[in-house]
Amino acid sequence: MINKKILVVEDEESIRKTFALILNKKYKIYSARDGREALQRIKSGALDLVIVDLKLPDTSGVELVAAFREAGYKGQAILISAFPDLVEIGEMTRLGIGHFFVKPLDLDVLSRAIDILLTPREEREKRL
Repeated sequence: MINKKILVVEDEESIRKTFALILNKKYKIYSARDGREALQRIKSGALDLVIVDLKLPDTSGVELVAAFREAGYKGQAILISAFPDLVEIGEMTRLGIGHFFVKPLDLDVLSRAIDILLTPREEREKRL
């Protein structure tokens, strides 16, 4: 699965580094600290998953995923936030954001969700 590419968009450097440490054994990890940097990354290559913080210095995570979709990104999306009361479920559904995790993150649960999202359905069914 190392050929799967994940973009982590998070303004806190320690969280970006934690994602890289945990996920880099299975996936190619890219990171961005704000929306501007993330948009440059999304335009520069194919990604399989984006993990986006809800509150970024220059935009909201929901607005950023909308911009990704407008730029042609069709992959999976996960939203993370320490502020779950700010999440608009209808907008997340419209944008195809399949999962939402509240900080502090349960990294085991998040890692399993990522594995499920990035494993083809046929392969998952074989494991059952």
